[in-house]
Amino acid sequence: MEKVKTQQTFHERINSAKLTVAVFKTTWCKDCHYINHFMPEVETVYADRLQFLAVDRDDLPELCEQYNILGIPSFIAFREGKELERFVSTLRKTRDEIEQFLNSSLQTERNFE
Repeated sequence: MEKVKTQQTFHERINSAKLTVAVFKTTWCKDCHYINHFMPEVETVYADRLQFLAVDRDDLPELCEQYNILGIPSFIAFREGKELERFVSTLRKTRDEIEQFLNSSLQTERNFE
């Protein structure tokens, strides 16, 4: 997962024609650490269909404010700079729930074309 350090890089990546999923998290978030155990495998499964970005909420607070990121981890799917859908909940996210979101995002992308 590419770690985004600047707003400019973030906007360049989400403007891609390829589906891009931004994962907003922080180093101190317990639920963020929980998903770190299985996200590399998830990334591998979806590598040919989408790209992942990691955004540290503490490093880019203005960007998170712009996208109304209140809870972490939060997932937002983008294509060509447009938000297709997001996955946010107050509960800990499971691998299955994340994969359901990714599959839903891929379906939404097909309808986008």
